[in-house]
Amino acid sequence: MSGSNWIVGIAVAAVAVVLIMGLVNMMQGGSAERSQKLMRMRVQLQFLAVIIIMAVLWWRGT
Repeated sequence: MSGSNWIVGIAVAAVAVVLIMGLVNMMQGGSAERSQKLMRMRVQLQFLAVIIIMAVLWWRGT
């Protein structure tokens, strides 16, 4: 697996971890403020993941 694949995998895993944390918080009846923070973090990580994926595709020339 090349280095760029690892970067994409880490970015996608980070999004998944924050998503799961948000779902767990919601199902346990956690604070709404924490849910909002996790949602904002997830959106930011998704944006970063898309940028990374697009950069890797551009770099590979596909």
